[in-house]
Amino acid sequence: MSTPVLVIGEALVDIVGTAAKNRNGNGKPKAIPGGFAANVAVGLARMGVPTELVARFGTDPYGDLLGAHLFGNGVQLAPGTVDPAVRTSTATATLDADGVATYKFDMTWDPPALSLTRGCPAIHTGSIAMMLEPGASAIREFLKSVADQPVTVTLDPNARPAITPDPVPAWAAVRELAALSDLVKLSDEDCEFFRPGVSLDDIAEELLTAERTQCVVITRGGSGALGVGRGVRVEVSAPTIEVVDTVGAGDSLMAALITGLLRRGLLGERRLAGLTVEDLRDVVDYAVKAAAITCTRHGADPPTAAEHTEKWGS
Repeated sequence: MSTPVLVIGEALVDIVGTAAKNRNGNGKPKAIPGGFAANVAVGLARMGVPTELVARFGTDPYGDLLGAHLFGNGVQLAPGTVDPAVRTSTATATLDADGVATYKFDMTWDPPALSLTRGCPAIHTGSIAMMLEPGASAIREFLKSVADQPVTVTLDPNARPAITPDPVPAWAAVRELAALSDLVKLSDEDCEFFRPGVSLDDIAEELLTAERTQCVVITRGGSGALGVGRGVRVEVSAPTIEVVDTVGAGDSLMAALITGLLRRGLLGERRLAGLTVEDLRDVVDYAVKAAAITCTRHGADPPTAAEHTEKWGS
């Protein structure tokens, strides 16, 4: 069995409803396993990629829900992830008329000890986990400690104004971790929060000034995504779909990006070296279509590889 991809960050329960009427139709909020890292880990596992998750949640009812969800999808849990002494975090997700979610968080982030298994092809982190102490410092020091190891690092900052309302120090934190990462993925909304008024291409080029960073992918909702590397640039359109909600769409896209790069042998010690226009276009297209599937169903529900093939033929 291949060494798992390592995903580090929050696993929590999304309490999902709408401002006017809850989507489950019975007038009650619906508890759905989620959290940035948990969603990416499940997305990878459903794509057939061995995955280990470093998170922290309890053995309360929400924690039991999370554990069953992760175990049922084949995600390995790192030692210390399940801790009876902690309370499982939650995020209340309010959906607007277009199915776009906003979140209110009730969480703490203090991860178990971080370590790298020999042969691990990739480490993925980001979101609240890279901003909320004490876990943010632990991630930063861990990435510094493995900087000379043959492993690819991917980062999704996933702006959370409710956690970090001031974009200036938030962007400084992003830049610091991005400089330790080979691939950085953001959304256009992230960019507008972190760097208001700056074009997407300029933000990508700013991140690519770091010696290690080889590729930046910026999603644009229903308009698709932009991929920029060293000497390569692609724009990929999104398929036309009927959106149910956008919960977890970016996480599904991230999981599919990692999957596509892994299948092309571009992770591990390659660290995206030799990434071509064709590689980038195909991987970003695959990822955008994975996110589109998630948008057609309720909550953070990433597709399997088989579902992706059935829907899009590749």
